[in-house]
Amino acid sequence: MALILIVAFILAAVLGGVAISYVAGAAAVLAFIATGYSNYLAILPQRIFSQIDVFTFLSMPLFILAGEMMTRGGVTKVLIDLAMLGVGRLKGGLGYVNILASVFLAGISGSAVADAAATTKTLVPAMRDKGYSNDFAAALTAASCVIGPIIPPSIVMIFYGALMNVSVAALFAGGIIPGLLMALFLCAYNFWIARRDGHPGGRDMVLPAFWATIVRAAPALLIPVTIVAGIVFGVVTPTEAAALAVAITLLLIFVYRLLGRDRPGRAFRETVNISSDALSSSAMLTGSIFMILFAAAIFGYLIGIMRLPEGIAAAVQDLGLGGTQYFLVASLVMFAAGMVMDVTMALVLLVPVLIPAAIASGCNPVHVGVVSCLNLTLGLISPPFGGILMVVSAAADVNYLRLSRAILPFLAVQVALLLLLILVPDLTLALPRLVGLID
Repeated sequence: MALILIVAFILAAVLGGVAISYVAGAAAVLAFIATGYSNYLAILPQRIFSQIDVFTFLSMPLFILAGEMMTRGGVTKVLIDLAMLGVGRLKGGLGYVNILASVFLAGISGSAVADAAATTKTLVPAMRDKGYSNDFAAALTAASCVIGPIIPPSIVMIFYGALMNVSVAALFAGGIIPGLLMALFLCAYNFWIARRDGHPGGRDMVLPAFWATIVRAAPALLIPVTIVAGIVFGVVTPTEAAALAVAITLLLIFVYRLLGRDRPGRAFRETVNISSDALSSSAMLTGSIFMILFAAAIFGYLIGIMRLPEGIAAAVQDLGLGGTQYFLVASLVMFAAGMVMDVTMALVLLVPVLIPAAIASGCNPVHVGVVSCLNLTLGLISPPFGGILMVVSAAADVNYLRLSRAILPFLAVQVALLLLLILVPDLTLALPRLVGLID
């Protein structure tokens, strides 16, 4: 009954327009009162600061800042041009460009919603002008943005790693193959649709200038290479990689202004202005995320007091479910929750309760972590409250209900991949094992 009241409160508050950070904090305190543990509230400040005093959390605001600077500074446009150069003349070429651009952006921003905002304004109008339906273009853009939090860096994985005490580097390495597989699945679906519906493509497609695009894109690719290779091979920590990403992005913005024939003084001023705007936006988003982290610490404390993970683990043993069988059930619960809840709130409420039993049943913590992050991220494109759907609907001027219908085939493809990843753990664990991050 207490859980039902808390979930009802969260849904009512979110639907009423209350910021998710305030909802998270209020729901956490309400949970103590509703479950009869209000006498423990006095020591919450100490518990909060002890549980969020995690070095890995420092990388989150830096990755957010790098993503904001990239979007405002023109790096996004450069990477989209590079994708266009590679696959733009294939049949359904702009669909492939859409997916490939998300792969490139995934190695920089780590945020699906940020990628959606960055690509929708550029790619959806371009696809519409070439004859694609507005609904298909918007749905493909929304679906491909889910790649962002799976290929490192991933803000969701950083959050998960700190919450469950799992190596963020191992999670990042584990996300590379699933992220590329998602791109491959979406490309396969685009291939089929392009031939069924006669999407445009061929030699008549106008491509950006070859050498100019290569010259501008090559430095931009340093960002994902620095982040992914540096973290996976142990050269830098996630926090150091995030700082390097910010520094490289800042330099790129200045260089792109010079390549655009701006004088050094003007290029410097524009770089400062872009960085200032990005810093302001990042500070607001970071503050909201840390409010949710406070709530996560409160929920984690309550879950520990109530010994919920131990109770679920005992129930799993009594039912005789194996690790994979239980993880399938837990994944179904998380997917259903992701359809109506914010990703971070779902992480806070469900992961500490459901995941320890899966690990105790024999599932690998890295495999469980990567698949759970993908599972909850799919909620961003799942009706009725998908965050990416809302962003794309507004930015592309597509009716939300029509977009919700158009996204369903893409969502089915991605759910099929999710099931494959659950049933074949080696797809997730191969790379972390290869580089020595797990046994």
